[in-house]
Amino acid sequence: MMLILQCTGLCKQYGAFPALNGLTLSIMPGRIVGLLGPNGSGKSTLIKLANGLLTPTAGEVRIDGMLPGPETKRIVSYLPERTYLSRWMRVTDAIELFEDFYDDFRPERAEEMLRSLQIDPKKTLGTMSKGTLEKVQLILVMSRAARLYLLDEPIGGVDPAARDYILNTILSNYERGATILLSTHLIRDIERVLDDVVFIQNGQVVLASSVEAVHQNYGKSVDELFREVFRCW
Repeated sequence: MMLILQCTGLCKQYGAFPALNGLTLSIMPGRIVGLLGPNGSGKSTLIKLANGLLTPTAGEVRIDGMLPGPETKRIVSYLPERTYLSRWMRVTDAIELFEDFYDDFRPERAEEMLRSLQIDPKKTLGTMSKGTLEKVQLILVMSRAARLYLLDEPIGGVDPAARDYILNTILSNYERGATILLSTHLIRDIERVLDDVVFIQNGQVVLASSVEAVHQNYGKSVDELFREVFRCW
């Protein structure tokens, strides 16, 4: 089976700082994978490289066997850590933008999620709270029939009470058979939805395992193991 995401000796330098340092990683299709690590560990850099927003200093990343480019953007749906939508837009404008830009965008799916989250589609983005704006952006991303969803801190900006609702929105609306790579530091909140976990430290993978294997081999939850591995950070 073709790997949906493969990184080989992946390096990215920002000046003298190595954000990624020879990272090697393989992710199979159809998995929900938690990309976990402390701030500055390289999570966002890896996601941006996979989405073709950055160029590696060395090594390579492949999406379904292809180097990042126009072909991979057709199968990858990306949620950045910070919004890129213009504040003057209404939600309906953002939906039309995605519908024009992506062949696989499903407006009816977006409208259903907006109703579920009780978000007014006529509202201007600039008048929304940070949490509501992040929900809108997540809805747009999850309304694509993608094969790989790259989600950078999807629950970081919402209040704790809304996190379960957001996770259920993700699980209920992603394309079946697709892969989700989800970066976060809120491990306890997301552990229940994960198939696999990847721990990153100093731009390298220090653990890549199924959640089931973590429980069996370490006798701990993912959150407990994460705290143990990164307790000095």
